[in-house]
Amino acid sequence: MKQQLIDLRARMQQAGVNAYIIPTTDFHGSEYVNDYFKCRKFISGFTGSAGTLVVTADEAWLWTDGRYFLQAQDQLSGSGIGLMKMGEPGVPTIEDYLKDTLAKDAVIGFDGRVCDYAFGCRLEEIAKVRYELDLAGDIWADRPAIKPSKIYGLPLSVTGETAASKLSRVRSYMADKGADYHLITKLEEIAWLFNVRGADVANTPVFFSFALIEKEHAYLYIMDETFCEEDVRPYFQIFEDVKTLPEGTMLLDESIVSYALVRSLPESVRIINEENPVALMKALKNDDEINSTKNAHLKDGAAMVNFIYWLKQTVGKEEITEISAADYLEQCRRAQDGCYDLSFTTISGYMSNGAIVHYEATPETNKTLKPEGFLLVDSGGQYADGTTDITRTIALGPLSEKMKEHYTTVLRCHIHLAMAKFPAGTTGGELDTLTRKPLQALGLDYNHGTGHGVGHLLSVHEGPQTISKKPGHDAPFYAGMVTSNEPGVYLEGEYGIRLENEILSVDLPSGQIGFETITFCPFDREAILPELLTAEELTWLNEYHKEVYTKIAPRVSEDTAAWLAEETAEITL
Repeated sequence: MKQQLIDLRARMQQAGVNAYIIPTTDFHGSEYVNDYFKCRKFISGFTGSAGTLVVTADEAWLWTDGRYFLQAQDQLSGSGIGLMKMGEPGVPTIEDYLKDTLAKDAVIGFDGRVCDYAFGCRLEEIAKVRYELDLAGDIWADRPAIKPSKIYGLPLSVTGETAASKLSRVRSYMADKGADYHLITKLEEIAWLFNVRGADVANTPVFFSFALIEKEHAYLYIMDETFCEEDVRPYFQIFEDVKTLPEGTMLLDESIVSYALVRSLPESVRIINEENPVALMKALKNDDEINSTKNAHLKDGAAMVNFIYWLKQTVGKEEITEISAADYLEQCRRAQDGCYDLSFTTISGYMSNGAIVHYEATPETNKTLKPEGFLLVDSGGQYADGTTDITRTIALGPLSEKMKEHYTTVLRCHIHLAMAKFPAGTTGGELDTLTRKPLQALGLDYNHGTGHGVGHLLSVHEGPQTISKKPGHDAPFYAGMVTSNEPGVYLEGEYGIRLENEILSVDLPSGQIGFETITFCPFDREAILPELLTAEELTWLNEYHKEVYTKIAPRVSEDTAAWLAEETAEITL
């Protein structure tokens, strides 16, 4: 058993707590967090970006989703912590587990600053709660400190709209809802609203902040003391300021704003619980944001093509590992103009490691690549003009017929979504069903969503839209949204295949909405069985490859362009 778990239980006993809950987030409901907030990783050893740890005196369980089942199973082995596979038959929710496990007079503890209000209220229905407890922090002797980054502004050529204009739109929405105040705690939404960025979270250009919007003022609460603007206040002052708000109505999202922050509101402030209007505003990219993002994808496509060309020319001749391949790809990206960071840690999984959906290579798991089989590479960059995310599964040499059949079928799923035409307001659940059909016809499927929203110079994973079969993912799709298209198939112990582009929702002459693919990198023709493609699918693939060559060839060397010409040449039956 992990010593951290033993120490936590001792601290729970001192605090009189029967169950303690540690989510994977920060004070803002973020997916990717600063090292200071990685309490769940510190206690459990599990490194995935999603999961909630529940510890009682006798048991400890980690709830996580299908992306992380294999990884969590491996990392939790011998820790004294069991795995709860969310969404699987017979697996209880956290709330159901606590109801069945705890006595009526039990106490549930958590840090109310990192648990959202809606979750905290559900816990209240089960037992008495104590939300002022950071017990993991109490035992984390060498916990990393938060070192706030410098906040910087973005040019209008990249944002396409001033902060004043955005605030005016938010206030109009508040007026329609009868709200006197609007509390925003989501870091991406605040950064977008004020047209500023930072570097408080790895790979995501955000800064720790809260925003309180009133009819005449917009208060920004930040850590960077060098950023001096009107209505800027110290970060933690938000907890005190909301306690003294005059009577009125507060617009906020109870599924995002922390339990502790909502509990700080006076009783005279009535809550309007709705999704923040900024979430949809941010998702609907304007023309400048779209053009800027498209430019970033041209650079990213060149980086990917340079990487794949090098990989295919080098594998088997020099030693390449999963980690060294990822490092080379990072070099390719940073060589592009304006690339200043990755958009997330590169997933580089060879053969069986590729079957771990969100695999992250470590010195212990790092495989040497051979001139055979598949390497799955999921990666992205942060550029001065946009955020990118792409996955390619690359044939390093001979493949079995089964591997080719699976690759081609995943490609068919990808093409189905890319060619989709649908009415405005169609949900991601409906699009997800359409995408999976070719794989399901083979008796296969994948245990993750088909697509997620992508931010503009922000987080690589953003909403509100998402393409998923999971309940609750019902945000409608409209023109202007940038979303990933990433079906896959994963055979434990064998290999994984995922093919991902970013797609832009666009208005069609028919009055429907369709997708424009804005990622440009060839699919691996060595892995494609053309006879499995319909005529329509083959036409789409050849037209896409023609566009890849036209846009990317001028951005790479003559040798690489010659190889790209072969890779994107017309495929015939």
